[in-house]
Amino acid sequence: MSDAALDVVEFVLTTSVYSDDRTLDENDLPPSYRQVFWTGGSESSDDTDERRRAGISRPLSATNSTAREATGVDRPWEAISGLMFTDRDEFSGTITLTQEEMAEQWFVDRVDDERLLENPTLAKHFAAHDEYDVDVSHEAAREQNRPIQADRVWIDGLLEEYFDDEDDEEMLDLVDVRAPEEVDVTLDDLVLTEGQEAEIDKIAKAIEHRDYLAEIGLREIGKLLFVGPPGTGKTSTAQALAQDMDLPFVEVKLSMITSQYLGETAKNVDKTFEVAKRLSPCILFIDEFDFVAKTRRSDEHAALKRAVNTLLKSIDNISLIQDDVLLIGATNHPDQLDAAAWRRFDEIVNFPKPDYNMRADILRVITRQMRIDEFDPELIAEATEGLTGSDLRMVLREAVLEALTEDRTMLTQDDLLNAVEEFEERDNLKNMDMIEGDHEALVAGGDVGKASDGSGHSHDHDHDHDHDH
Repeated sequence: MSDAALDVVEFVLTTSVYSDDRTLDENDLPPSYRQVFWTGGSESSDDTDERRRAGISRPLSATNSTAREATGVDRPWEAISGLMFTDRDEFSGTITLTQEEMAEQWFVDRVDDERLLENPTLAKHFAAHDEYDVDVSHEAAREQNRPIQADRVWIDGLLEEYFDDEDDEEMLDLVDVRAPEEVDVTLDDLVLTEGQEAEIDKIAKAIEHRDYLAEIGLREIGKLLFVGPPGTGKTSTAQALAQDMDLPFVEVKLSMITSQYLGETAKNVDKTFEVAKRLSPCILFIDEFDFVAKTRRSDEHAALKRAVNTLLKSIDNISLIQDDVLLIGATNHPDQLDAAAWRRFDEIVNFPKPDYNMRADILRVITRQMRIDEFDPELIAEATEGLTGSDLRMVLREAVLEALTEDRTMLTQDDLLNAVEEFEERDNLKNMDMIEGDHEALVAGGDVGKASDGSGHSHDHDHDHDHDH
């Protein structure tokens, strides 16, 4: 029997069991199923002013359409139409199990415990019946299943409810909210220092045991500041933590919040923190934190100073323990931060440029899918002193593209060494005045240098996205 039939039977079984067992909730459904049946909240049509609650309503209906969307099987009914225990209503398109016990036995005979643990609804159902030889628990399956608060549909539903007017919708342009499933880097993809690993392990434990920390009154925890040059992995590490912990990732760039709508800056800061609290548990990542110190020291517009003061107060008033929000600030310029900024954070995590051993490890990670003849990462690490993780990724990209111009997918050590040399030549442009006597050339040169880190943007902070390893 095909995998397609197994997938469709699992889906139909799940819809049936979930519809009947009212003790199950949305977190008992696999994420791909939840997305199919999720309905957003809306205004009630009756005389009350209550909103219809966003969520998943029973009974769940298994049709060709819902089965296709949930399983990825192109023709769900065709995949199972030959089974003795299936039927389809021609009018409504609903797929049903005519003999549910036979369907259950057929399914459980063909799957292992590992697969059952991916579906809490069926894990609970089969574990409760002694006639099925399974060694799974409902609790273990729930623990393994991603919570609905991490789903894109849940996040979008909350954002639509909160950003309910035109001004609020504009604010969405200033806040980047990602579901964990949309983050493509994990902690296993990163090469971290021992200090970074220790701090991340500590905060992961704090997130896991925040109820205990609240019990003992330890609330001053969960505000981290990542410091280090561009391209050393500050943003990537924060994103990977969100992915590994199944937490929504809310990213804010301070320069955008304060430059887009000057008169609304304080309101925008307030709104940002309110979004994080509503999406909790989540990670709120504030990039360009040095902007705080620049503004406090300057003669900038009074609205900017109000926004910064609002930001500092908001940081004081948010907590991992009380609000389920992990706050991570990031700066490329820690020397510009004043005491008022420093004292807001309980942990400082340093992101230095990688040393020789780290560069070799980073090269091993980012070349995992590449074919390189007699690859010697130590040799390349020696030749790339002073380069960051995003620099190394840019070097590898250049080597791959250069080889493709010669119709080759197999790289050589010479390809990599040549790419290093080209990168360093291009990187030197950022300190050159390209047009004699033209002051604007200094800006252009700076942009070339910054973009050469591989970000494709002229902002230093964007480089962190391209470190990744």
